[in-house]
Amino acid sequence: MKRKSYPSQLKSKLEKIMWICLFWILISLLQFFNGYSTMIYLEFDISELDPIPFMAGAVFTGLIAGLIGGSTMVFFWEQWLRTKSYGSSLLSIFWSYTLVFFTVALLTGLFFHAGQLHTHVFDIRVWNEAWQDSFSAGQVQNYIFWLLVVIITLIGLLVNDKYGPGIFVSFLLGRYFHPRREDRIFMFLDLKGSTTIAEKLGEERYFNFLKDTYSDATPGILESKGEIYQYVGDEIVVSWKPDSGKENINALQCFFDIQQRLLDRSAYYRAHYAGILPEFKAGLHYGFVTAGEIGVVKRDIVYSGDVMNTTARIQGKCNELGVNILLSKSLLDKLGTLQNLFEPTEMGQIALRGKQDAMMLYTV
Repeated sequence: MKRKSYPSQLKSKLEKIMWICLFWILISLLQFFNGYSTMIYLEFDISELDPIPFMAGAVFTGLIAGLIGGSTMVFFWEQWLRTKSYGSSLLSIFWSYTLVFFTVALLTGLFFHAGQLHTHVFDIRVWNEAWQDSFSAGQVQNYIFWLLVVIITLIGLLVNDKYGPGIFVSFLLGRYFHPRREDRIFMFLDLKGSTTIAEKLGEERYFNFLKDTYSDATPGILESKGEIYQYVGDEIVVSWKPDSGKENINALQCFFDIQQRLLDRSAYYRAHYAGILPEFKAGLHYGFVTAGEIGVVKRDIVYSGDVMNTTARIQGKCNELGVNILLSKSLLDKLGTLQNLFEPTEMGQIALRGKQDAMMLYTV
């Protein structure tokens, strides 16, 4: 099997920053139009006021804030919230937000006053005006306003991470409010020897072991365009829409990419977990499921159907057949050509628990 590299995680982070920029430009423009319409409503004399520089300044503010603040949020704040206590994270976010805000305020002030004075940004008059604006009462109001925008944006990113990319949007759009039939590719990833590992490490160290393992496995899932459906103890359930799973053989590439990432981190696991290295076994299958929202207090999107049970049974045959990955013939047919990346090996017609008919399984 030839291992193919996925696009870097950098692409995903840059996409987040792009959406933050667009969102913040829109917020900045709304803030401008609100102020402008208020002046009209209060019948201020604005006959000599040219709104174009102010509008351009609003766009510039949103863009610079999105680029600097969005980058800080994506590359630092999200990581702090995952790795630090909330108290420490919030304190770090507060001081870094303050630094970013006044940096953006100074830059946009230079841009605006240079236009107003019809001169360049290095003119001392421009710097004096921009510096005074940075600490005015109006700027304090802006500071509080954009702090709320930042909090809302950060909550949106965290909720999106909680449900997984694309799932939160489906919730907002009510896509699964009524059950719907979908065809999906599923992969059940199970940690090999988990019972033995848990006994050797003890409860707390085993929990941290799982936490690290899932953290290292996640980039491979996301970069293969997979959706994390559930964490079930020592098992991860991943799904793909057919086109996403078929593209670049993502559904298979994902498994080997995860294994390689864990292997690359072997020195860390040996040092922290008594020489134990995490390794997964996987079962993959394709078929139709019913998808819909379920629950009252805690709502979630749930998949149900025979394909779920069958995928679990396929994964359960890995130890018996002495392989780390098994997939059904229906999935192999769906994937089509494997682009010379994988060589499927037929394992024969295998009887699965709870299934009347045996199923042809393959490994790669």
